[in-house]
Amino acid sequence: MESMSLPRVVTVTRGSVAEHAHIFPGDELVSINGRRPRDIIEYQLLVDEPELEIELSRGGLQLSVTIDKLAGEPFGAEIESALFDQVRTCDNHCEFCFIYQLPKGLRKSLYMKDDDYRLSFLYGNFTTLTRFTEADLERVITERLSPLFVSIHSTDPTLRSNLLRNKRGATSLRWLKELLKAGIEVHGQIVVCPGLNDGDQFEETLLGILEEYSEMASVAAVPLGVSKFSLEPNMRAHTQEEAQKVVALVEKYQEVFQAFLGRRMIYASDEYYLLSELPFPPIDSYDGFPQHENGIGMARAFEAAFRGDSRRAYGVKPGFFASIDGAPASGYRAERMLEGSQRVRVTRKAAVRPVAIVTGSYGVRVLSPLISSHFRNDVRFVVVENSFFGGNVSVAGLIVGEDLKRALAVEPEGDRYLVPDVCLSQGLFLDGLTPGDLPRQVEIVKTDGHSLATALEAG
Repeated sequence: MESMSLPRVVTVTRGSVAEHAHIFPGDELVSINGRRPRDIIEYQLLVDEPELEIELSRGGLQLSVTIDKLAGEPFGAEIESALFDQVRTCDNHCEFCFIYQLPKGLRKSLYMKDDDYRLSFLYGNFTTLTRFTEADLERVITERLSPLFVSIHSTDPTLRSNLLRNKRGATSLRWLKELLKAGIEVHGQIVVCPGLNDGDQFEETLLGILEEYSEMASVAAVPLGVSKFSLEPNMRAHTQEEAQKVVALVEKYQEVFQAFLGRRMIYASDEYYLLSELPFPPIDSYDGFPQHENGIGMARAFEAAFRGDSRRAYGVKPGFFASIDGAPASGYRAERMLEGSQRVRVTRKAAVRPVAIVTGSYGVRVLSPLISSHFRNDVRFVVVENSFFGGNVSVAGLIVGEDLKRALAVEPEGDRYLVPDVCLSQGLFLDGLTPGDLPRQVEIVKTDGHSLATALEAG
């Protein structure tokens, strides 16, 4: 039997139902209306009820609280974690899994490999459905846990099983079919690996999606990341020509999906366009950026927000975030950025102090045209080489403190250094260092165009 922890209250909103009921931070909720919630989803459904009988534990004392409130009235108690039973870990052994490519000695949470549909619903994590069950399907449908995010990789049963190194990979997409039949919104992902599921196999997967899973909301094609710690001989980075072929197939099948379904369905990640040295598609071709946080259309969305476009909302909001303010980020995923942008007037005044944007090589290629057109020579870049991970890792989100220290050590003192918050989680870089460990004082800026433009204007 799975062990379960108790939901622990960390904060209580002033004036809320929970405060009036004399519930305090540190209280553990033993049961709500006779039920012990398994996760934050079930907890939210229970506390939405108008009549609550809560059994709680406070410093070893067992207390009972009776509450009468309006149905759906916010309870006002934030809970410490998202899951109270065990996280459903992943039993696949994908060659391209980046967790296997992490060095030893990092924070324990970074090595957690989940395949839990609840974390897919809560945070947008991708699940392969190899550990999905009939009971899970019933719960998803009954509670309308939508949208979900599913790793496809291939629609050929044998190839998918080989890619996941799990025999259940050959059959687990049957659950995807059932989810779609029940009207659950699902977004898919294909990690394209050179020589394994690219070329004709990639095209077969796109045809398989059209024939078997055409109700999917969107599908992303993303390249595998290969660090210097990879021990898999079959894993290598795309060549430019291979990346161009992926983009060509995606754009070809966008037309096919558009003709048959009335929507594009498949999108290539920004990294593919950077690898191919091709221009990013127009902003309208991303159809509202359904997989913005998966690296699909981030450059165009960033550009729009930087230039002051406040008319668009970017990305899909997981179902739980659509119904309440948020879920605990601890241990699963860093907090999400606010969607959309506010209008900002970008000026061309010279900065009071020299300003440097600290980013990876991909970041420079995206930002350089924007910065040069608005700020001319007032802003420079500090390009951080990712020596820590090596391989083909070039994104800003995987910049670590040691590499930042090395890059900033040779930079002049007194300048302003803007560092994107995407490389931090709860104030820590992936290697455990903090901004205070860096040799130069830095300013942490939210990773969106509006925030960067505002920071640059501040001078």
